[in-house]
Amino acid sequence: MSSFPELYFNVDNGYLEGLVRGFKAGVLRQGDYVNLVQCESLEDLKLHLQSTDYGNFLANEASPLTVSVIDDKLKEKMVVEFRHMRNHAYEPLASFLDFITYSYMIDNVILLITGTLHQRSISELVPKCHPLGSFEQMEAVNIAQTPAELYSAILVDTPLAAFFQDCISEQDLDEMNIEIIRNTLYKAYLESFYKFCKVLGGTTADAMCPILEEYKLLFEGAGSNPGDKTLEDRFFEHEVKLNKLAFLNQFHFGVFYAFVKLKEQECRNIVWIAECIAQRHRTKIDNYIPIF
Repeated sequence: MSSFPELYFNVDNGYLEGLVRGFKAGVLRQGDYVNLVQCESLEDLKLHLQSTDYGNFLANEASPLTVSVIDDKLKEKMVVEFRHMRNHAYEPLASFLDFITYSYMIDNVILLITGTLHQRSISELVPKCHPLGSFEQMEAVNIAQTPAELYSAILVDTPLAAFFQDCISEQDLDEMNIEIIRNTLYKAYLESFYKFCKVLGGTTADAMCPILEEYKLLFEGAGSNPGDKTLEDRFFEHEVKLNKLAFLNQFHFGVFYAFVKLKEQECRNIVWIAECIAQRHRTKIDNYIPIF
């Protein structure tokens, strides 16, 4: 695949690359954020978002509007766009897009295990899971008492099975083990995604391998001590810059990954601003991460 000629890229992938670049053109600009942080209420926020590519995505939501509803609708819009691309993708792009969803599956598994440890019901936890990472066996996660049971009863029939080999043990699932499992799963996932991109070769490998390599290093270097930076802190500092670079070249799959990650950051930004408005805590309202 490394000798895959860019000349033929558009035959199978030209429509979707054009589409994702069109989606990227709708990502909020700095001027949009300036308007959003000046909103006095969530209804004002809704009005400002109507003037962007989000349009009337909150039109059918009853008042009073809540932050959780805004969060859900933002994710829903992103997932609709992603699934449209996945449904129209040919191989190997289809597999590349599937790889993007695996990280959300990992997050969902960890959220469900952690919630179960804290005596939260599955019916309460499942709606909190990211829709991009949903899978059929998800609701059975609470029956597992050890990593070995988690694997054999639930994950063995999911795409995550390949990443779980180093996590299997008979130790009870507790907070420490869950964090170890999360980091181990992510490292295995990133290594697998890296190899897949390396095989694809060309501009896709040039764009994706440095991003995935850096993420892997962040997981290896992330601290578990209270004073250390969290994985999330480290990710958010790097990924906007890295993913913007992917759009500088054409004829590669990295733009699909970059769009999803930039859109995810945009959703976090909007939810952060909405939370500050709802709680009337405006001193930190500018603590979002601008994208363009």
